[in-house]
Amino acid sequence: MMQMNDEDYMRAAMEQARQAGACEEVPVGAIVVLNGEIVGRGFNQPIGRHDPTAHAEIMALRDAGARLGNYRLPGCELFVTLEPCAMCSGAIMHARIARVVYGARDPKTGVAGSVLDLFAETRLNHHAMIEGGVLGEDCGRMLSSFFAARRAKTLVA
Repeated sequence: MMQMNDEDYMRAAMEQARQAGACEEVPVGAIVVLNGEIVGRGFNQPIGRHDPTAHAEIMALRDAGARLGNYRLPGCELFVTLEPCAMCSGAIMHARIARVVYGARDPKTGVAGSVLDLFAETRLNHHAMIEGGVLGEDCGRMLSSFFAARRAKTLVA
């Protein structure tokens, strides 16, 4: 079996993001990895599920927790196509994720360094290692294309 690297895992998260886009959800995807194996997958589904918490990261954490039989996910890494928001970052911390790798920065709601850096907040009890920008241009292009198409539909309608 060939060893995957961060870009390979981000491509797997991008595949999840494409599923979100196919459902007319904002195309964000996430995967959880433990010891080189994908143990959780998720994509944005708040509109379809009528659930404001159904972000890609939350869905991937739920999937991993169910598969591993634990709400704590120590040693796991989360790969997500967009910088996590405050809600998702809180869930990541509660799950005890060891490392977060994200693609595109989110200058409006990102809290892994863009708006705030919750992961660097020393008063919080868990700190994941953070790496941003992995395939960031590709992830950002997917989001930009989605919103451009949505605006075009609105203008035509």
